[in-house]
Amino acid sequence: MSLETAWPSGLPVGDGWVETGRTSEVIFPYDGTPVAAAPLGTPAHARQAVDEALAVAPAMAALPSHARRAALMTAHDALAARREEFERLLVMETGKPLVDCRVEVSRTLLTLATAAEEVARLHGETVPLDLLPSGEGLIGFWTRRPIGVVVGITGFNYPLLLAAHKIAPAVAAGCPVVVKPAPATPLATLWLVHLLRSSGALPPAGVQLVTGDVEVGRTLVEDRRIGVVSFTGSAAAGHAIARAAAPTKVLLELGSNAALVVAADADLEAAADAVVRGGYYASGQACISVQRVLVEEPVRAEFLSLLAARVKDVAVGDPRLPGTRVAPLIDEAATERVLEWIAAAGAEIVTGGHLDGRAIAPTVLDGVPDGVAAWDEEIFGPVVCVRPVPDLDAAFAAVNASRYALHAAVFTRSLATAFAAIERIEAGGVVVNDVPGFRADNMPYGGVKDSGAGREGPRFAIQELTVTRMAIIRP
Repeated sequence: MSLETAWPSGLPVGDGWVETGRTSEVIFPYDGTPVAAAPLGTPAHARQAVDEALAVAPAMAALPSHARRAALMTAHDALAARREEFERLLVMETGKPLVDCRVEVSRTLLTLATAAEEVARLHGETVPLDLLPSGEGLIGFWTRRPIGVVVGITGFNYPLLLAAHKIAPAVAAGCPVVVKPAPATPLATLWLVHLLRSSGALPPAGVQLVTGDVEVGRTLVEDRRIGVVSFTGSAAAGHAIARAAAPTKVLLELGSNAALVVAADADLEAAADAVVRGGYYASGQACISVQRVLVEEPVRAEFLSLLAARVKDVAVGDPRLPGTRVAPLIDEAATERVLEWIAAAGAEIVTGGHLDGRAIAPTVLDGVPDGVAAWDEEIFGPVVCVRPVPDLDAAFAAVNASRYALHAAVFTRSLATAFAAIERIEAGGVVVNDVPGFRADNMPYGGVKDSGAGREGPRFAIQELTVTRMAIIRP
């Protein structure tokens, strides 16, 4: 099946597909060629989608567990049968290397399957109400009920996976969901929504998609009738959405500048491998890719030598090729910004720092100070910043000095250091002897501080998308 016939034309709004009369070109970042024309929505489409979601909410809430599970597993199986087509489509619309797109599809499948399993675990408990004398003779129990309409807004870097983390828990919880993909990358998400709507187990309006600009997003998040907004993207955009959505519940998966600490007793070869593996996957366009590396001073020179040698072997080029590890960023504006941040860092360029074709060569900066964007903010490109520290106390303090706190990592042979890192580093996750970018899609995932609020992972997202309902009965 060709891309043009992978799903019906228009937007999946209500029980059918609504023609928009407008399209926007999806561009292949590697060479700037058009991939496809995507339907372009308007605020009117967003309002219609919310209206339709509200109308179908009682039916979604009443769906039996087997129907919700069947919808997710049917979509899972349909995606698995066409995974290579999804992988190729992701390469074309995101420009990410094929190896990363393969991982994205695998993780999407796990997310759908895990959400389907969690349907069976959506239950409540009895409560001993007779702890109060007035409660004698009462029976009490609570159940979890859908929170209402979910609006899911996703970023461009992992469009299929991020959409799955919004849609699958919503379906499992019995909530209608309206997803808005990033303008640059709507295609794989459109296809995923089509698979779910085609499952035969859900009311079609239970899963809808609207594309469009900031005004479309504002129309969705400012609608007081929705139950929750779930957003993945930059901190600045997330903060704006939280303000616009208030007092509606908001779940935020935001940015970071993930740190990796190299202790003096670490396996330096493994640490250097991890920085390369964790710093340049998805061309650095990942919120938990390695950005800040803090190395104890006694091993700084050896570690930098090992790292520089490995970075030179990172393949840059056409993302369609299996061996490519770094490709052009999503657009020219992103590329220009990253190059400007490199130039303004005031640090030694160990390797990279220039364009290799349309891509930024994998870059290592040494001695990056505080107060520059390349260290303080989320660079979202193939750039790793290294800084020496006198000891682990200084390293942990530097990790915590950031306004971001999603994932961090430490490399050490010491169990005491490992537990000290877990105890002292302020982050949503602390990884020992692996990359901060490790994420299993069934674990609780999210940050603190400016890296977000709430947790993803189907079990934990379903808890966020449901509310307790207490039953109190006097027989």
